[in-house]
Formats: sequence, structure tokens, C-alpha cells
Amino acid sequence: MTNLSSLIKSLRDIMRSDAGINGDAQRIEQIIWILFLKVYAAKEETWDLEEDGYTSILPPACRWDAWAHDDGTGTAMTGDELLAFVNGTLFPTLRSLPVTKDTPIRQAIVQAVFAEANQYMKDGVLLRQIVNVIDGIDLEDYTEIHALGDIYESILRELQSAGSAGEFYTPRAVTDFMAAHIEPKVGERVADFACGTGGFLVSWIQQLQAHEQTATTVEAIGRSTYGIEKKQFPYMLAITNMLLHGIDAPHIVHANALTKHVLDYTDADAFDKILMNPPYGGHEKADVQRYFPDDLRGSETADLFLVLILYRLRQGGRAAVVLPDGFLFGNDNTKVNIKKKLLTECNLHTVIRLPASVFAPYTSITTNLLFFDKTGPTRETWFYRLDMPDGYKHFSKTKPMQRAHFAPCDAWWTHREVLPDADVPGAYKANVYTRGQIESGGWNLDLCGYPTVEEDILSPAETIRAFHERRDALNAKIDARLQNIEALLGATEK
Repeated sequence: MTNLSSLIKSLRDIMRSDAGINGDAQRIEQIIWILFLKVYAAKEETWDLEEDGYTSILPPACRWDAWAHDDGTGTAMTGDELLAFVNGTLFPTLRSLPVTKDTPIRQAIVQAVFAEANQYMKDGVLLRQIVNVIDGIDLEDYTEIHALGDIYESILRELQSAGSAGEFYTPRAVTDFMAAHIEPKVGERVADFACGTGGFLVSWIQQLQAHEQTATTVEAIGRSTYGIEKKQFPYMLAITNMLLHGIDAPHIVHANALTKHVLDYTDADAFDKILMNPPYGGHEKADVQRYFPDDLRGSETADLFLVLILYRLRQGGRAAVVLPDGFLFGNDNTKVNIKKKLLTECNLHTVIRLPASVFAPYTSITTNLLFFDKTGPTRETWFYRLDMPDGYKHFSKTKPMQRAHFAPCDAWWTHREVLPDADVPGAYKANVYTRGQIESGGWNLDLCGYPTVEEDILSPAETIRAFHERRDALNAKIDARLQNIEALLGATEK
């Protein structure tokens, strides 16, 4: 059995000697497309055994055993021969597989995964070594498959320190907490419209699989789990993630979820549950903004995704969404209109304030978890501030947030009570506010926040990124004030 605990280190050590790979993001992408083909080969073996007449979409020469498996006889391709095959045959063939609207999802995903995948390595001997390490994983061993799931999770965590790729990964502690409190049920349709590596969907699946293990139920879970991802790299990660967690036909679409007019969605497009961490800090161009009503049309990506959620959450459905502080305190017209729509059409029952370093080292921007359901307008909203656990000044790559750190919030969730801030007179760690109070405050949701600035030790690159984020937030506040002043001046001139 392969020692999976050393898998990543072994692969990294090999790749560091290859001139074609630059940085962790490229190393991870190289690992993932090879791992995908290994996992897909194992899946095909199962489908072939269980189904009469199963036919692979892969040509014989491109199947794992034909080019990747090394039987120890010295006949496995390596060096220039392997490079020529991978670059000249494998990739072109997989990118051009014959896929139509009638092609089963589990087969169509191969072409979709390789449509924009990259092969970076330039040394065929080193590539053979990488393939051999991954080929050594025994996917017929339940214990090893479970371990591989843990290894894959650690690969995804590496994205947080792999430059901009960190935007695709939400810490497992956060996705598990949100999935648990949205209360998954078999048969419900769940969606993530910017699913990244599929973390929220995996947390949802594991919540259900912990109680339901029959083959029929697992198949039903797969049919009701839906994701959309705009970028190719995380899309490839998400597909592999689904396969590793027992979903044979992942409903993951490679597309931009914002490029359809929200008014065109019908009840058939609605979901029972929505779990999301919308991309924040980004801005959409006018050709994307035009898919939204004028009063809800802004350039900030996170705002547009929240509007999309409001239109695609079915009546009676529940949602849990990660949003930055800028949405809570934002007072420009678009944000105010979105918050007004949220509280008048949905029941925003809970806001969990998170420490600033939860997403470190990718970003130090402070985020919040919003829980709401489409059961009628908000009457009151509870706010709870999750403080740093004892012994922590901040979270980091080596000391990430753990699910256990949510324990105080889990306990409070069931037995809610007002909690005064022990250190700041007149402030609260947890409190409840009526919709009337929130409306009279200009729809400001920046309540029960952190009374002191937390100390973060950041690298120079992280410091620059944090400065840009804070400057953007400050500029947004200044623009909002200027709009108010201009509006007052306009009213005076009239």
C-alpha cells in the first residue's frame, strides 16, 4: 500500500527538478489531471463490472492501463516517448472527444476537464516518476480511498498559499459548519453557483452519507447536487473531488452563472438549498451587469451572486452564504437595495461574524456567514461574533481554523441568548435586532462586530494585497458619501 501521507511531498520533490513547472499552482494542476485519470480509470472498472455493455468514451490507447500503468517489465513509456504521447496524443484526443447533448454526464466530463487543462512538465523521465507515484495508489482499498480523500483535501488547502488560486478554496471547517446548520435532507436539490473546488458540495454530501449509505441514496444525492464554476482549473478540481466522494455523474457545469438574466429563471430553476462563498473583491463588466434589474445592478461580484441566490432559491428553501464586511456596512444604492430585498423577501435569521484570518493566507479581509430562508420577510435577525479560540492570535496555513473552533457557536445556535461584550461596555458579542431597527439604521448589518483590530503577521505580498482590499473598501465608503452629498445638492438646487 502506498504511503499516502508522504504523497504530496514525493510529488513536489520530483517536480522541483522539472524546468517546465513554476510554483505550487502549476504543480497542483499537474497532479490533478493525472489523479483525475487514475480515479476515472477506477470508476470505469466498476461501471464495466456492474453494467452489461458498458463502453468507455476513451480510445484504448488513452486508457490508464495502456499508457500510465507500469507493470515492472521495463516496457512502460518514459522519457521523450512519454512526453510525445502525452503532448501529441493524450491531450489532443481527450480535448476532442465526441460529446453531444446525449452523452452521459459521467463520460462528457472527461472532455470538459481537459478542454483547458495544461501539461507543464518538460522532462519525460520525471513525468514517468510522477505517474508511477499516483499509479501506486490502490483505489480498490477502502482505507486507502478514504486516506486519498484526506490527501486531496490537503492538496486543496495548498491552494491558499498558491497565489491567486487560493480564491477557489473555502476552509473545510467553514463549509462543514454551514452545511450542518442548513440541515441537509435526501431528495433536496442543492446548488453552489461558484463552486470552486467543490468544498461546499462535498460537505453537503458527507452530511447525508453519514446517515444514508445505500447505493440508491448515494445515486439520489448525486442527482440532486449541482455546481457551476467559471474557471477551468477549479472546475477540474471539483469534478475529481466529486468522483472521490462517490458521485459518479457530477452535475458540475463549466460556465459563468451570472450570464443569464435573473428574471428569466422559473420555478424549475429553483433549489431547495444554496451553499456558497461568492467571489468577493472582484468586479463584473457592463455586459454581465445587464443580466440584473437596474436597482440591483452593481459591479461587485459578491453582490450580483447574492441577487442570483434570491432569484434561484425556491419558496421555503434555505441558504447559507459567505459575504465580506463590505456588504454588511455598504450604504451605496445597490447594496442598500439588495439588503432591503433580502430582508423583505427572505427571513435573514442569523449572521455569524468570523475573525479576519479565517481565509489566511489568501486574504485577511473579514467575512461573515449569512443564513436565511425564503419563508417570508425577516422579523428579527440574530448576530453572533465568533472570537478567536484560546491560544490563537490569528489563523494561518500551519494553524488553520478547525471545525471544533465553532463549538461555542454550535452551542449558542440551539439556545440563543443575548451576550454582552465582557470587555466593551454597551457592546454585544451576540444580540438580536428587529427588521425595523435594521431599516431605521439604513439597512446596516455591521452589528456585533469586533471591538479591536486584530494583529496579523503577513508577508510583503499579503500585506500589499490586504492594503488593496482595505483601500477598495474605503473608496467604496467615500463614493457612497459623495453620492449622498451630490443627491442632497441636487435636491437643494431643484
